[in-house]
Amino acid sequence: MMRLQKYLALSGVASRRASEKLIAEGHVAVNGATVTEMGVQVDETADLITVDGQPVTLETEKHYLAYYKPVGEVTTVSDPEGRATVMDRFRDYPVRLYPVGRLDYDSEGLLLLTNDGDLMNSLLHPSHEVEKAYLVKVSNHVSEETLRRLRAGVTLDDGRMTSPAEARLVRYETFASVVLVTIHEGRNRQVRRMFSAVGHEVVSLKRVGFAGIKLGDLPRGQWRRLTDREVARLKEL
Repeated sequence: MMRLQKYLALSGVASRRASEKLIAEGHVAVNGATVTEMGVQVDETADLITVDGQPVTLETEKHYLAYYKPVGEVTTVSDPEGRATVMDRFRDYPVRLYPVGRLDYDSEGLLLLTNDGDLMNSLLHPSHEVEKAYLVKVSNHVSEETLRRLRAGVTLDDGRMTSPAEARLVRYETFASVVLVTIHEGRNRQVRRMFSAVGHEVVSLKRVGFAGIKLGDLPRGQWRRLTDREVARLKEL
């Protein structure tokens, strides 16, 4: 026996949180009866679970992918504005995948996808403080004092202070700087807002690391399967 929302997450239908929303909105039925309350227990070997009338079964094989998301794709399953989504690249993939977290429409870089709902929820939980590394090109030359401010934490436009970050100058360019920034928080457009708080505009942003997984030389718009060692490392977190 297991909770219905866990069953949906393990089946690859949605993350645990998104599964709760599906249940609350009346999309899920157990043995023909619509369920809208949380905490319902189901027998994965005997009960018939459907979402919008379609049977849902547990996926025993788990898939873990690294994808280089280009600028111009949204990190959602679908987009009401009709923009391209990362899932457009995986329409023919043999199992239903879900992106682990978000990467802004105007940002690029590493995005993990999986049908392992438990691991996805674990990686996204704030208490685990999963590190995310970004290669950021910003306007003008960044001073050492500015880097120290980023490392100590800065006050964002909503008045909240960020946690200390790792910030290292990679190189200066004409009227620009490239900085490697590592954070473990996940606030909306946080890196862009951090640089805005210290007087620099982000020109481009690329995520090059997530939870110890590196983007490496993966081509833009392409994906690869994570190695067994990489998956084991993620589960250790």
